[in-house]
Amino acid sequence: MSTLNQILKSKIVAIIRGADPADVLRIADALQLGGVNILEVTLNSPNALQVINALTGKMKNMLIGAGTVLSAADAKASIEVGAKFIISPNVNVETIVATKKLGIVSIPGGYTATEVVTAHSSGGDIIKIFPATNPEYIRVLRGPLSHIPMMPTGGITPENISEFKKAGAVAFGIGTSLVDAKHKITREYLNRITENARKFMQAIAD
Repeated sequence: MSTLNQILKSKIVAIIRGADPADVLRIADALQLGGVNILEVTLNSPNALQVINALTGKMKNMLIGAGTVLSAADAKASIEVGAKFIISPNVNVETIVATKKLGIVSIPGGYTATEVVTAHSSGGDIIKIFPATNPEYIRVLRGPLSHIPMMPTGGITPENISEFKKAGAVAFGIGTSLVDAKHKITREYLNRITENARKFMQAIAD
């Protein structure tokens, strides 16, 4: 199955931002136990490239990508260590083009209709809608842009994700609702991550 199809099938992209590198493998394992198999490591996290490299080597059944990618150089560096998709919070055409030239899935971020169309026409496979203020915004945006796959990110919870899905979202970027890296990573918190993952997977299955 292609990377893009995996994202479209699994739908949940867990975002790890700022976690201690020593904790990331345990966090990834906890997410996988809960059914989440796609993980984004943001480049503004400690030792992000090394973490991506370690995850791709050890978590063979997880799809690992890089987030908060702000330049073509950062995209290339991430891909070199094993990232299978590149996510950005903005529209940077050079980053999109560099990602696609290397045969990797590009998920640039946009908010306005103009940004979304620019990101898609530049080669973006899925457009990250950030910040995802509410499901109604996704529904309205898809009125004229129903041909563009959208992944709302920010503020999505197990309680509202089904509404975003009904609005037409094809995938979802989930951050602190799944993993709060500021929290001490204890066995109890890892269990909570697994339970959070299960709640999200159940919510999109319903």
